[in-house]
Amino acid sequence: MNDSLTVNLGPRSYPIQFGTDLTGEVRAQVAALATEGRRVAVITDANVVRAQGGGLGAMFGGSPTLALAAGEETKSLAGLGQALDFLAAQRLGRNDVLFAVGGGVIGDLGGFAAASYLRGLAFYQVPTTLLAMVDSSVGGKTGINLKAGKNLVGAFHQPRGVFIATGLLGTLPPREFAAGCAEVIKTGLLGDAELFTRLERASLTVRSGDLAAVVRRCCALKARVVEADEFETAKEGGRALLNLGHTFGHAIEQATGYGEYLHGEAVAVGLAAAARLSHRLGLLATGEIARIEAVLAAHALPVRLRAPLPLASLMAAMARDKKVRAGRLRFVVLKALGEAVTRDDVDPALAEACFREVGAV
Repeated sequence: MNDSLTVNLGPRSYPIQFGTDLTGEVRAQVAALATEGRRVAVITDANVVRAQGGGLGAMFGGSPTLALAAGEETKSLAGLGQALDFLAAQRLGRNDVLFAVGGGVIGDLGGFAAASYLRGLAFYQVPTTLLAMVDSSVGGKTGINLKAGKNLVGAFHQPRGVFIATGLLGTLPPREFAAGCAEVIKTGLLGDAELFTRLERASLTVRSGDLAAVVRRCCALKARVVEADEFETAKEGGRALLNLGHTFGHAIEQATGYGEYLHGEAVAVGLAAAARLSHRLGLLATGEIARIEAVLAAHALPVRLRAPLPLASLMAAMARDKKVRAGRLRFVVLKALGEAVTRDDVDPALAEACFREVGAV
């Protein structure tokens, strides 16, 4: 049974469609655009072509398609250049449309290419990984990484629609599924205590009977947060709460060159560090740190660095984080399991101590 919810942003509102297989729905959208005289182009990656090549053909027919290399390294200036050159080579006009079909890298990169080319093309998200389904495909944050830091270049550019077909997860490698679970766990921690309890009770797997319901639940929470603070301008809380674990996690990704940890793996270590910071601030009990780390471990996620990283490199990366305001880092910390707040009064020495506890040297 297909389902949908709307991200309510006035003239930028759009539907998120849910189902096991949405091939027909995507094909119908492409046909409707063609009827309006609007051309379609597709950006995806080599892994999607390999695992879902038949599905791409069924959805998009002979639409021009660019398949980029898979991996976080593609979310770069070079990858953006490839995407923009592709759009220009197809001679797309401002009335034409881009579909981003893939995980978070393709969604972020494709969305930013759409935001940039001709000062803005319409685009649709077709996420193919759990992480993209529950997080990155919703909310309109697009961008790329620089050597200096994660997501330092980007734009807010809302999609015109999101198609979430959970049947696509059947071909997802276990490590990628686990990485997506990090964002599900994050969602429970920041605003859905019942979801966190459900994840404690039984690990989420591709065979879980409630997988589709969990995905929808995550999207609904993110939609509510985005609706209230679309451009992340709230002085406290707001959309910044979605960065729980990410201030630490992004520093880990940057310090390791974006290739060693999947985004969700770095976020998992970041959640463990954020839990420890919350404890040091007097907000969480030691037992709650243990609960968080147990859920992460049960979902095949790391809670410590796989190999020691220099503390100086991690803190330097953190200082370049895009969440720095007036020279102060904003951390997302937990008041309780299921309730997060932002803090900009954290002594950097506390962050250093938390990094050491998860394996920095």
